[in-house]
Amino acid sequence: MATIGYARVSSVGQSLESQVQKLKEYGVEKIYKEKESGANTKRVELNKALEYLREGDTLVVYKIDRLARSIKDLTNIVGDLQERGIGLVFIKEKIDFSTSTGKLMFNMLGSIAEFERDLINERTAEGRERAKAKGTHMGRKGKSEKDVQKALKLFSEREDNGLSVNEIVKMTGVPRSTIYAKNKETLGQ
Repeated sequence: MATIGYARVSSVGQSLESQVQKLKEYGVEKIYKEKESGANTKRVELNKALEYLREGDTLVVYKIDRLARSIKDLTNIVGDLQERGIGLVFIKEKIDFSTSTGKLMFNMLGSIAEFERDLINERTAEGRERAKAKGTHMGRKGKSEKDVQKALKLFSEREDNGLSVNEIVKMTGVPRSTIYAKNKETLGQ
């Protein structure tokens, strides 16, 4: 019966050390570590850890959000581990799946985390809508009309000037799609 640890941070600039230390203090024998987004369900080291685990083993993770970012993903991982007879422990939340209280706490905390993420997404969408209603331009800043006109002139004269569309884009900074769209408008098509 092995006790296997999994530690993850989202970006290369973050450190795994505090998680690794907590896992070692817990008594973990082997630790799989990676720097990868939790939203990515195809995490190499997590998959290696899950493949390594056998019936009777325990997977130990410092925090729930280190294992998964969505209830669906988390539920899939937990379901798979339970079917295979593998224990699961979250150190920070003090959740041990070998107890019914641990299972209850896990479901409550997972639901709260998903609710919080949904609220953030709603607030972001509402902020975007308010900005649009105020007339705030969303997205990349457009090129000046002067640059667009210069690009169109060069485009229409390209047989005479010998310039390719790529060269016109480089000279004016006006995207190829804008040149073609504005040219179509000018021609009335």
